[in-house]
Amino acid sequence: MAARPRLGLVVLMLPTLLVSMDMFVLHFAVPELSADLQPSAVELLWIVDIYGFLVAGSLITMGTLGDRIGRRRLLLMGAAAFAGASVLTAFSVSPAMLIVARALLGLVGASLLPSTLALIRSLFDDERERGAAFGVWVAVFTSGGAIGPLVGGVMLEQFWWGAVFLLGVPAMVLLLVLGPMLLPESRDPDPGRLDLASTAMSLFAVLGIVYGLKRVAVDGPDMVAVLAVVAGLAVGVVFLRRQRILTHPLIDLTLFRAARFNLALVAQLCTNAAWAGTYLFVAQHLQLVAGLSPLVAGLWTLPGVATGIVTSTLVPRLAGRVPPDLLLAGVMAVSAAGCVVLATAGPGIGVVVAGAAIIMGMASAVVAVSTDVIVGSAPPERAGAASSVSETSSELGIAFGVALLGAAGAAAFRGALVPPAGIPESGLGTLGGALDIARGLADDVAFADAAQAAFLTGMHVAAWVGAAVMAAGSASALVVWRRTPAATLPSR
Repeated sequence: MAARPRLGLVVLMLPTLLVSMDMFVLHFAVPELSADLQPSAVELLWIVDIYGFLVAGSLITMGTLGDRIGRRRLLLMGAAAFAGASVLTAFSVSPAMLIVARALLGLVGASLLPSTLALIRSLFDDERERGAAFGVWVAVFTSGGAIGPLVGGVMLEQFWWGAVFLLGVPAMVLLLVLGPMLLPESRDPDPGRLDLASTAMSLFAVLGIVYGLKRVAVDGPDMVAVLAVVAGLAVGVVFLRRQRILTHPLIDLTLFRAARFNLALVAQLCTNAAWAGTYLFVAQHLQLVAGLSPLVAGLWTLPGVATGIVTSTLVPRLAGRVPPDLLLAGVMAVSAAGCVVLATAGPGIGVVVAGAAIIMGMASAVVAVSTDVIVGSAPPERAGAASSVSETSSELGIAFGVALLGAAGAAAFRGALVPPAGIPESGLGTLGGALDIARGLADDVAFADAAQAAFLTGMHVAAWVGAAVMAAGSASALVVWRRTPAATLPSR
């Protein structure tokens, strides 16, 4: 890589790291935040979730907006807004103010991610260099998700809860200074007008689906969750039909004519589903079965992060030597094997950490390779739209995986746990709830052991479902990809 593109890539990693960290940095701050602002249970849920919801729902709009006004311009505008919203979040004095501030952070965070991917497309013309750059992007994004809770935990030992959000301010200031010097401007030369109706539809569709799937994971498939998913899918269908008749659509559906584009999206969705769904159980195992503190449990996830950094930077280098279908199929097969390893885990942490490391490492590699395929297959003027589709696929995969694997594991847990006589089953839906009940029983150790054994059964079932998802993704890469020739995307 030449020096200037490398420096530009380093600059692009600043927003990538910060947006990822802000997804999870609040987790350790919840107790202190709750004591300070005293939010209700509903307000606390929105404080934690609104950021991720707005990021997922706004990606399509922001990716296309970058194509229209310029990706560097949108990135710099988003950086300035992100710094301002971070300060507002840090000094929030009420739950309502914090919810609004977190929503603003999510909205402007969505403007940063597609812009970084699209600008990588502009920085590197060579396919091998571009693939390596996307690998670095995935490694940094993955690291942010792991570093966020750890950094938040360390900062809370010295400062108040709002300080965790001020980390983004100096990084965004540095981006504003270096970005104009090192990043090229790029845009669609004939973007047309932004269709506001399509913008609203895309936001509603993604939010409805993500909210419904997350609700399924927490409360099971109740009526609200089902209606949210159905409404989101219905609006999504109307949205896609509208794109076909617009002269300048929010998403150009010709992107989906290429079989490799579609299958790379499927690979991302399957991989993120398996990773997110199994990680849900790994985090609980480390704390509630192995008995580790949240901070120590977070440290035990670092082997997976390290594996992901290695695979996301090395595996894309094979893309020029190994056909993408074989590469993706092989990596997803290894990820399925990681799920099988997790399905054999007992109360100890060794097998759990090993299985999680394989799954996370392979997930990072799949995302790196598939992102290169998705963004690289699109014409330069549509790089923002392709990037937003890639990111949205990942977000939907995460929500789907948490809902599917979470529901399967929860059902197996409930089926395996036999409560003592007189204990209401309403409090036994989770391992945490079962352990709380066990503390009030005379034979607390026996019931706690039974609850932990039932949890292992649930985790094993979820892991097998994850293995099936990854095996299906691997098979699709081998069969469908090879049977369908890659189409050449027309340039407008």
